[in-house]
Amino acid sequence: MRLRLLSIVMTMSCVTGALISSPVSAQIFWQSPDFTGASLVPGDPGIGISLPGATVAEERANWTWQMRAGLNVAKLQCKFDRTLLAENSYDGVYINHAVELAQAYETLHKYFVRTTKTAKAAQNALDQFGTRTYSGFSTVGSQYGFCQTASKLGKMAQFTPRGGLTIFTVERLRELRNSLGPGSEQYFRRTLPVFSVPVPSFDDRCWDRRGNYRDKCGMIYL
Repeated sequence: MRLRLLSIVMTMSCVTGALISSPVSAQIFWQSPDFTGASLVPGDPGIGISLPGATVAEERANWTWQMRAGLNVAKLQCKFDRTLLAENSYDGVYINHAVELAQAYETLHKYFVRTTKTAKAAQNALDQFGTRTYSGFSTVGSQYGFCQTASKLGKMAQFTPRGGLTIFTVERLRELRNSLGPGSEQYFRRTLPVFSVPVPSFDDRCWDRRGNYRDKCGMIYL
């Protein structure tokens, strides 16, 4: 009995070791395209909502807030697969980097105070900026690629040392934004067959008074 129990334990240990040592496959069984990109630089065009006349610190605050918004959208949009842990990762990022996120928000608020005429106008501009930033991460056709990328980056950001979220964002925000673009499954590449269906022409000259089709018109292939 002891020998049998020992054999079972050893077998289970071997299986567990094999599972741990092998890479974990995508939870949604989807291999995304390569969305990685270069690190951001001041004045980088096309990265979310632009802030005219922003300083380097204000631009970085903008990027950091975009990363937060993107991961927050993933928390809400990627619930179709709980194993992605998008919700847990966002909560972890929010807790671990609360100070840096608060600093980014304050920097953005000061930007709008500086670039608008009144405190009310500044708050309205900040609110609109937040709404547009969140809306910019909405996707339907690219949901798999976005959710898988956000899941990966969320886990990485969660365990980034405190004070390092901005640097992490500079290095990885482009990847998150690239994942919003169209992309197909990369592992099982397939070319769909093209079918042509013959149909008659609906031109009046191709039909006689009895509704018979005139052969001289031939067929149209769709």
